[in-house]
Amino acid sequence: MKKEQAEILGFVPQKEIVYNKLLPYADKLDRESNDILAQIKGNLGRAVQFRELWPGVLFWTRKLSTYLRLYGRKFSKEDHVLFIKLLYELVTIPNLEISMMQNFARLLVNLLKKKELLSRDDLELPWRPLYDLYESILYSKTEHLGLNWFPNSVENVLKTLVKSCRLYFPESATQEMLDEWRPLLCPFDVTMQKAIGYFELFLPTIMSPEQHHKGFKLWFDELMDLWVSVQNLPAWEGNLVNLFARLANDNIGYVNWDPYIPKIFTRILRSFNLPVGTSQMVVPRYLTNSYDIGHVVLWISSMLGGLQKQAQIQLNGLFSSIASFYHPSNNGRWLMKLMKLLQRLPASVVRRLHRERYKKPCWITPVPTSHRLTDQDVTDFVESMKQPVLMAMFSKTGSMDAAQALQNLALMRPELVIPPVLEKTYPAMETLTEPHQLTATLSCMIGMARSLLSGGRHYPEGPAHVLPLLMRALPGVDPNDFSKCMITFQFIATFTTLVPLVDCSSALHEKNDLTEMERELCSASAEFEDFVLQFMDRCFALIDSSTLEQTREETETEKMTHLESLVELGLSSTFSTILTQCSMEIFKVALEKVFNFATTNIFETRVAGRMVADMCRASAKCHPAESLRLFVPHCCNAITHLTANEDVLKEEELDKELLWSLQLLSEVTRVDGEKLLPYRTQLVQTLQLTLRMRCKQGYTLACNLLHHILRSTALTYPTDYCSVPGGFNKPLQEYLPIKDWGRPGDLWHLEIQWHVPSAEETAFVFYVLDLLLQPELQRLQRYAQGEQDMSRDDVLQSLCIVQHCLLGAGSMLPPLDGTIVTGLVPSLLSLEETKLYIGVDYDKSRENYREAICKVMRQLLHYILERSEDDTKSLFAIIKIISDLMHFKGSHKHEFDSRWKSFTLVKKSMENRLHGKKQHIRALLIDRVLLQHEMRKLLVEGCEYKTVHQDLLRDLLRLSTSTYSQVRSKAQNVFFTALGTYNFCCRDITPRVLELLEPTRTDVTQQQFKGALYCLLGNHSGVCLANLHDWDCITQTWPAIVRSGLSSAMSLEKPSIVRLFDDLADKVHRQYETIGIDFTVPESAVFLGRCITDSRQPTPYIGTPVDQELEQGLALQQDKNQDAEQKYEALLKDLLECLNERDLPWKFEHIAIGFLSLLLRDDYLLPAPAVLFFIRSLNHDALVVRKMAIAAVAGILKQLKRPRTKIPVSPCDISSVTEPEGLVAGDRPGNDWLQYHGDSLPKTQQDWDNFRFVEKTHWGYYCWPKKLMLYAPEAEQPKDLAPENMNERERIIYDHFTDPVFIKQLIEFLSLEDRKGKDKFNPRRFCLFKGLFRNYSDAFLSVLKPHMERLAEDSHESTQRCVAEIIAGLVRGSKHWSFGKVEALWAFLIPLMRTALSKITVETYADWGTCVATACESRDPRKLHWLLEMLMECPLSGEGGSFVDACHLYVLQGGLAQQEWRVPELLHRLLSYLEPKLTQVYKNVRERIGSVLTYIFMIDVNLPCTLPTKSPHIAEFTERVLSQLKPLIEGDEEIQNHVVEENGVGEQDERTQAIKLFKTVLKWLMASAGRSFSTPVPQQLQLLPLLFKIAPVENDDSYDELKRDAKTCLSLMSQGLLYPQQIPLVLKVLHEIAGSSSWHARFSVLTYLQIMVFYNLFTILSTEQAVQDVRALVIRLLEDEQLEVREMAATTLSGFLQCNFLAMDASMQTHFEALCKTRLPKKRKRDLGSVVDTIPSVDLVRRHAGVLGLSACILSSPYDVPTWMPQLLMDLSAHLNDTQPIEMTVKKTLSNFRRTHHDNWLEHKQQFTDDQLVVLTDLLVSPCYYA
Repeated sequence: MKKEQAEILGFVPQKEIVYNKLLPYADKLDRESNDILAQIKGNLGRAVQFRELWPGVLFWTRKLSTYLRLYGRKFSKEDHVLFIKLLYELVTIPNLEISMMQNFARLLVNLLKKKELLSRDDLELPWRPLYDLYESILYSKTEHLGLNWFPNSVENVLKTLVKSCRLYFPESATQEMLDEWRPLLCPFDVTMQKAIGYFELFLPTIMSPEQHHKGFKLWFDELMDLWVSVQNLPAWEGNLVNLFARLANDNIGYVNWDPYIPKIFTRILRSFNLPVGTSQMVVPRYLTNSYDIGHVVLWISSMLGGLQKQAQIQLNGLFSSIASFYHPSNNGRWLMKLMKLLQRLPASVVRRLHRERYKKPCWITPVPTSHRLTDQDVTDFVESMKQPVLMAMFSKTGSMDAAQALQNLALMRPELVIPPVLEKTYPAMETLTEPHQLTATLSCMIGMARSLLSGGRHYPEGPAHVLPLLMRALPGVDPNDFSKCMITFQFIATFTTLVPLVDCSSALHEKNDLTEMERELCSASAEFEDFVLQFMDRCFALIDSSTLEQTREETETEKMTHLESLVELGLSSTFSTILTQCSMEIFKVALEKVFNFATTNIFETRVAGRMVADMCRASAKCHPAESLRLFVPHCCNAITHLTANEDVLKEEELDKELLWSLQLLSEVTRVDGEKLLPYRTQLVQTLQLTLRMRCKQGYTLACNLLHHILRSTALTYPTDYCSVPGGFNKPLQEYLPIKDWGRPGDLWHLEIQWHVPSAEETAFVFYVLDLLLQPELQRLQRYAQGEQDMSRDDVLQSLCIVQHCLLGAGSMLPPLDGTIVTGLVPSLLSLEETKLYIGVDYDKSRENYREAICKVMRQLLHYILERSEDDTKSLFAIIKIISDLMHFKGSHKHEFDSRWKSFTLVKKSMENRLHGKKQHIRALLIDRVLLQHEMRKLLVEGCEYKTVHQDLLRDLLRLSTSTYSQVRSKAQNVFFTALGTYNFCCRDITPRVLELLEPTRTDVTQQQFKGALYCLLGNHSGVCLANLHDWDCITQTWPAIVRSGLSSAMSLEKPSIVRLFDDLADKVHRQYETIGIDFTVPESAVFLGRCITDSRQPTPYIGTPVDQELEQGLALQQDKNQDAEQKYEALLKDLLECLNERDLPWKFEHIAIGFLSLLLRDDYLLPAPAVLFFIRSLNHDALVVRKMAIAAVAGILKQLKRPRTKIPVSPCDISSVTEPEGLVAGDRPGNDWLQYHGDSLPKTQQDWDNFRFVEKTHWGYYCWPKKLMLYAPEAEQPKDLAPENMNERERIIYDHFTDPVFIKQLIEFLSLEDRKGKDKFNPRRFCLFKGLFRNYSDAFLSVLKPHMERLAEDSHESTQRCVAEIIAGLVRGSKHWSFGKVEALWAFLIPLMRTALSKITVETYADWGTCVATACESRDPRKLHWLLEMLMECPLSGEGGSFVDACHLYVLQGGLAQQEWRVPELLHRLLSYLEPKLTQVYKNVRERIGSVLTYIFMIDVNLPCTLPTKSPHIAEFTERVLSQLKPLIEGDEEIQNHVVEENGVGEQDERTQAIKLFKTVLKWLMASAGRSFSTPVPQQLQLLPLLFKIAPVENDDSYDELKRDAKTCLSLMSQGLLYPQQIPLVLKVLHEIAGSSSWHARFSVLTYLQIMVFYNLFTILSTEQAVQDVRALVIRLLEDEQLEVREMAATTLSGFLQCNFLAMDASMQTHFEALCKTRLPKKRKRDLGSVVDTIPSVDLVRRHAGVLGLSACILSSPYDVPTWMPQLLMDLSAHLNDTQPIEMTVKKTLSNFRRTHHDNWLEHKQQFTDDQLVVLTDLLVSPCYYA
């Protein structure tokens, strides 16, 4: 096979679509594909050499992607590589139009998809062009200014592209990438996110082991250390995890993860954000930045196996710690994540197993044998997941996730997973009261069906369950419960598809070589007949209860409801599956039964009738000959009999029996065509009788019959879907069906039975058409020519017949033909269509009815539109017929799409991912082959735009703009589909649409106007004429839309028209992408094009172009670029002319300005008239216009920005320090010169010139870039602009902004309020001012100064905001000003800002903060020393009251935070300024100081290879604070929140001061919890005792601020991530506090411990000592004298046992049992008068501790009964009558036990002995339970 194919093709294909070989015309496909490939290669190669990107290259790359859909990668390896290289060149053309880039990228991704086909030796792709492309789009410098418009999809397309290409990056790439992006790793800066994002996306991880030292080994330790040392989940941590997961998956066995495993699992557990303990605060960023489950799963599944089995041990721990969260009674926002984990982990392990055991080896390094998963590994894995999955089956989120997990687990270990699910399924089938249980278990069983049936050596008893399950499922066919009914149908269909329903019981006597299991199955199979008949009875009952009379009143609709149609679908597909799988004996019985049911009753035709007819159709499809023999004669006779009387045909309402017979007949004829031929005379007679009936319902059914008869004979389709080729009708001696249970189809021996129309059938089709269609067409034609009268109903009836003939015989009628419309696009290439063979040889000698119908329909249409336009029903029919004439070749696209969807769904639910190799069920494989055939039919390229199509499109346009809205909308839908089908037809049809919008035309009605607008708007999926990405179209449509505002048909009174224009403008804005102006193709691509045209096998059928043609191509490329520029300018000119129209309504003015603002670009300057227009619009009356103008002018200024020269600088020369070897990051001698030093600031012209300013804050922190580029000194830069040197555009701006009147007006507008209370600092306005001051330096300052001074004096919100925006723009715009100008600027600004900041208000403080932060962003702090010193003056002066102080700090913080690590001196000054003021009285100032402290200490990080910072250190600060807090720590009395009178006379005592200080410290701890990178654990520990002392125990909000904050701090600190070395320190402190005298503190230790242990679970577990310490601590507190503490200790213990942190071992059990036996002292009789003894005795406490311990153990397993539990319950029951509080504890425990075990009590009962059960029943039901 392969050899012959290679001879025909001339090459060995890379990988083709195998399904093509199974098509009935497979022998023709190799030659066809070679022709097409030769055509594509020739044209694509030539197109590139002609440099014709559009239409040439785009057209032929689209053809190449179609080729991939049709044949897969059916080309030689050489061609494959050439295609990839060519597309890579095309994608990376700089400045390529985005829509083209995306098209090329999608095709390139498709070509690179199958990585096993090309190794790294076959292909190498450079990484830098991709990086440049990605950077220029995702981090575009001009997009935010509106100079570039990118579609939303572009990010995903690019990411996928990089993912596909990174496999082929050269081996030097890793080092180059590290050099490129390491300098960006400054953790305080946004560049960190960018760098890590790039690492995640670009770093290659698939290399051969000998290249690893050039691959991941270069970065693994560095990034892993970084990850391990970050504690507070910054946004980029997720990217690191994704990178590690990919690395792990690609290099199983080559990376040693063991040292990191506890840390990895701890972090994974943390990222689920599970709620633990009682009162827990969640840090908001933990929710947003948590890990992506897909990557977590990949990482876990890649670490399994190996020698240590470390990962599996931790995974067991992970699942046992979160198992109880899966119980259905728990719900929360974390549940989705846990379910995803459950669903994806087994799938990932199955994928890994497949790769290790079954996948074909390829060039990618296989997993080394030492690290492959062993059978034991797989068993352990399945065991660890079993428990959670079984719980999750009944989850609140539905059972789908669990079902998918079970499907994959059952593939690996059916014997472990299926039995427990069966145990749940059988009882669920018996209960009536819990339908949810039934649907959940059935959906899980469906997923495991194949594993159950294939049995195999591990689970041989599987198949024995099939019959019991099927029989018990029958009651689920229940008319009253819809969801139960659907899942039952699905369940039965799934199982019967896999099992031949054949009675093999007789084989018991005939064969004696059967195994025990086979004998059992044979005897069971006798029940199949019963099953089928019972199923049918159930279905009949279902049908009886859903007849129309039963379910509806007369008034309601007669159509089926959505639910009913779903049931109908379920019923018919299940029934047809059952019959397909039946043996002939069972089938005959079933057929008899269905026939009797259908013919002895008469059904209404809408609901019940459809269901019965479906059942009959199913039986006819399975065995046509037997079924038709019964049905056809019966129905035909009934019809003939009932229509014997002529009058019947004229009746409006027909007899029910007649309708029912017709319906039945029309459904049973949907079978294999050749089986219909014997009945053709009867069928044709029936048609002749019924097609001309008067009754609409009657003739519609007759038309269906006609359609089905034609379709059955004319189409190509498979006729059998049985699970075994050839069916089951062989004698049992030769063939035993039970051996085929669950057997997959064999792709190479499918033996599909195709129905291909024979000559006889073809003749029959045309006979029917001549007989029935011809007369209708003649009649309609006479009517259209006015020669014959017809009533509307008659016309409709004729159209109905025509339409059904077309639908039935469409595949036999050749497509419409004619001359091609030329001249729409200029091209040097042939843009011809490729022809595909789809199994039909059109007979040219017969009349082409498609053309005939087309001709008559057009005549009729024009006649109706002129005479009776209100005959909408006929128009609807004509529209449908036109649609089918153009597109219908035997199947509809939407049907194909939904079938494709359902095919993938079924495939997913039943596939075997473990073994792979397309082991699907036979029926599914046949379906896929049919889909391949249908896809070929739909891709038969009817895309050439011919004159026929032109006529039809014009007719559709006429219908789309006709009078009636329904006609319009139906016609528009067809119109849009057609526009998307034919090449370049939009260019032909757009002018005709625009004619209707012409303002000069007076004959256009409003309906036509609206229709035309809708035609421009397009539908949600199709083409939008108003916005085609092409200059020719836009230059026509945009001005026309604007001008239509002058049309007489336009009225803004009509809301529908206003809405249409809004939608149009909105759609253009949403979908617009910058259209290219430069279409230059680089030489490298041209060279590759030449390689393609020179290649062989197949030889391109047009050769390499000659030089003369190539020169012509070059000339045309230049013309095209020039033409684009001219069209661009023309469009702008046109729009500006429209705007000059006096009468243009305001709405259209706004639309036009919107269009103008879309046309700004970064590669072509906006022409001067447009610049002038936008500058004037800054002072327009309308706010909308002003906003657009501000954005536009900011963009224009960016276009006019002049480039500055940069020079390379060596940092070593400046610092005169040599950089150390290896990585040293942080504050080091080599980057000290970048930092702010107060004693050496540039305060003179000379200093300023000598300083080397580095504006970007991240340079130099981690390491230096290979080449540091800085701005050249001022002398080498271009001079400031003088008015006489300006070009026209610059001059326009200069003249306006130096005009005081213009500026006064502008400032007035800018200081108006827009939306009260909603306004914020506006970045657009900031960009405008920044641009002005950057381009013109201080030219406009003099005009603006008076205005700024006036604004700063005014304390109104909007004026302050305006001046803040100007100042920010000024500071940032003055980046390159000369020293003199800068100095003068600050001399003016500093007093101005002082004034403004003294007037700061609640509304404006945020704006000032933004202003200063924006001004300091990416600026060298030494340049801004004036501003920074001014802000540092004395923020807490107290002059304006506490509020102003808080605001000043806020503004200062904004500036310093931007400077990050470069201002240590200022941070020290600020800290020493703030420290004495920490005892602030005011809450708002305290909070602000807390936040500022966070920023001061943020730079003190604990990251790998980072030197200690020069900024303030937390440790030193904490020491100083602690010394002041001494009075609080030492004192024992309760700490109250003293509120002292303001500035009371005299000094307050130390203690009060300490409390005030502590409040501020708390604010700082809270603020830093979510912000810093590492947590200062040792410092926090010193404060812990104090926190425990203060934090309250109860959840009560009435506490004062101090206590609430202390509690919050504890909660946040307990969630912190701890390094292993910090754990002993924490435990030591907790032990000390547990000995404290305050029981509140002891109580809080326990709550703290719960959260801390859970959030650091695996890290703590990995050190044995820590576990012992925790255990000792809890057991010690169990014996606390305070009852609350004891109870909390019990709860904590129970939690630790539940998450498997501690184990329930013998020593613990004996310890508690011993405590329980503590003797209580006898009660002494007391005098009644004496005081009752309140302090419990030591003995009572110990005894209670023992009971609590037992109780904790019992409550620790709420959902199951371990072996030790019964004994403990007995021990506990002995204490039921002890004194309080013991009695209470026992009762609570028992009632909780009862509550949690109640659901599955039947199962749990098994664990107890009878004696124990007696005692237990007594306990749980005894009166004490209610006491």
